[in-house]
Amino acid sequence: MTTPNTQSQHDVSPHTYAHAHAPLNLSTIALGFVRVAVCTPELRVADVAFNTKAICAAIDKACSHKVHLLVLPELCVTGYSCGDLLYQRSLHEAALQALEHIANHLAHLRQHGGCCDVVLGLPLHVAGKVFNCAVFIANGVVAGVVPKTFLPGTGEFYEERWFSAAWDSSVSAVQLGSKPQTKTGTVFNVPFGTDLVFTATTMPEYSVGIDICEDGWAAVPPSINAALSGATLLVNISASNEVLGKAEYRRDLVKAHSARCLAAYCYASAGAGESSTDLVFSGHCIIAENNRILCETTRFSFATEMAIADVDVQCMTAERIRNNTFGSSKPSKALRVVHIDAPRDYGTEGNQPSVKQLPAEVPVLMRPVNPAPFVPQNRDQRSETCQEIFDIQTTGLAKRLLHTRCSTVVIGVSGGLDSTLALLVCAHAFDKLALPRAGIVAVTMPGFGTTQRTRGNAEQLAEVLGATLRVIPIADAVRQHFRDIGHPESLHDITYENAQARERTQILMDIANQMSGIVLGTGDLSELALGWCTYNADQMSMYNVNASIPKTLVRYLVEWCAETEFAGAEAAILRDICATPVSPELLPLQNGSDGAEIQAQETEKTIGPYQLHDFFLYCTVRFQFPPRKVWFLARCAFREYDNATLIKWMTVFYRRFFTQQFKRSAMPDGPKVGTVALSPRGDWRMPSDASAALWLQEMEQLQRMNAEA
Repeated sequence: MTTPNTQSQHDVSPHTYAHAHAPLNLSTIALGFVRVAVCTPELRVADVAFNTKAICAAIDKACSHKVHLLVLPELCVTGYSCGDLLYQRSLHEAALQALEHIANHLAHLRQHGGCCDVVLGLPLHVAGKVFNCAVFIANGVVAGVVPKTFLPGTGEFYEERWFSAAWDSSVSAVQLGSKPQTKTGTVFNVPFGTDLVFTATTMPEYSVGIDICEDGWAAVPPSINAALSGATLLVNISASNEVLGKAEYRRDLVKAHSARCLAAYCYASAGAGESSTDLVFSGHCIIAENNRILCETTRFSFATEMAIADVDVQCMTAERIRNNTFGSSKPSKALRVVHIDAPRDYGTEGNQPSVKQLPAEVPVLMRPVNPAPFVPQNRDQRSETCQEIFDIQTTGLAKRLLHTRCSTVVIGVSGGLDSTLALLVCAHAFDKLALPRAGIVAVTMPGFGTTQRTRGNAEQLAEVLGATLRVIPIADAVRQHFRDIGHPESLHDITYENAQARERTQILMDIANQMSGIVLGTGDLSELALGWCTYNADQMSMYNVNASIPKTLVRYLVEWCAETEFAGAEAAILRDICATPVSPELLPLQNGSDGAEIQAQETEKTIGPYQLHDFFLYCTVRFQFPPRKVWFLARCAFREYDNATLIKWMTVFYRRFFTQQFKRSAMPDGPKVGTVALSPRGDWRMPSDASAALWLQEMEQLQRMNAEA
């Protein structure tokens, strides 16, 4: 049973500051997105001239897509599978010349308005040894060189035959080229070592650490030090051959490393152009962000393959701030920061939002944006998620019953989604404890707005489940209450609605006292976020199994129950409940032209679509995004809504989220099931009188920019 706010809230207007009317910068860079490409260029083994041309073509392609950082494979300048040709001085000289050519090519692109940073691999002579190196080229200048730490020497790998490991080096800088440092091309003294992290001075979130192939497979990859020193973009230039099962293991490794480091892991591997004498390379390139794969290339192609994604470095920084385990971890050694320029902000190019007005079209963002972040998109994964959530809910309730030595649960059932899910959880918990389901007292309390459809579904479901059904109409009791407080029944205001909600809660609590039971709450996470519940009515219970389940997920859970746990006689009832519009059913019914009853109250027409509010909630609480970024992502995710509609419901969300905190501060116990929860004893600690001024001010700026479009 869901009801509106219990008290009329004054309009909260943000204070006016000098900068309040300044337009918001809504470019992807300003919002924290860095465009990264991982690429396997076409390659011929030991044909440095051909490879250089292919690398430059890949750079041109990346720049045409406004990429900020391009990651290329291990030893891509020469080819990884050169074997003993790596002893040849001619190959090393050609590689250095190629590096200078590539750097000059990038410098030329920069002079003409488009350039990206590049990480690529080549062999390098340093102080009488040969190292397998990654070179970072920033703005057309070689910024630093990182040697490979772990050289594989087992199975099919023989790198120890040709290369020295990073710890065999005693130098901290290398000479590249024969001229002193210039503004373009290679430079005379370049930082060298595994202790380098490349960071933009004016955008510290853009910070890059480097692994080379086997480094990423080691127990302690070198890039962990970079991550703990601030790097949000970890790159791995690799040459990983293919054997059965290795691709999936590689994906898991890349995902896991991105999760461990709270970073993006950008992995580029050698392709099918490498020698096939004994091995085959597939060109598998992956970009993962905090345990989520954003994109990957097609394997086994001889043509240049590239995958591009906008990586949210701002989000990674926020994740690290809120994770005290990461924050308390220290790098095993101090790193040298190599200062580079921030990625170029392309502004209004490429359909990016203007800094003066909002665009009518959907912004371009090269990353998936899930419009239902609480709901897994894959059906099998969604089924697994539903099973786990249902088990968490059931176990939580079962533990509470064991602790209180209760064999009776009282639950108000309305025929709506929330009370249906709670009833199903209750039935499963009773089965788990071998308690008779007759101890579940399902109470339906028809009022002024109850339809035959919802009442019938509630009563039928309770009977089919074997619960004890009680039907207690509340109309007469509420009318008596109206007379007691002097409220006209014809005035359908908030008092009219909330009086019904409190009458129902009183009935449930008193029946629980009669039967030495507990009242099971049914309200969901979305209602708690918006305060769409009546204080000391459906907001209150003795245990709430739905407290951290968002509305967009409740429906899937009930559908899953109809397919699995309750697939018998209950299934048809559950499916009809899923097809019923969400309503608190508190206003009197109306009659249609055919005499049929019509529900006068639909929740989403009043407060907005739950799919939007759940999206806003996830972005705001899970990732702490500011309103401008939430709007931007919502615009990408919901093409069916225009700017004005999104701004309207976002404003409702922020206003209600702040003013309704007092209800969450007094919420009952309930199990956490996901990464977003609002219990004051768990994830969310917020003062009930916090001001929404900053957030509403930004919404006003978005509204003003949209009006000027």
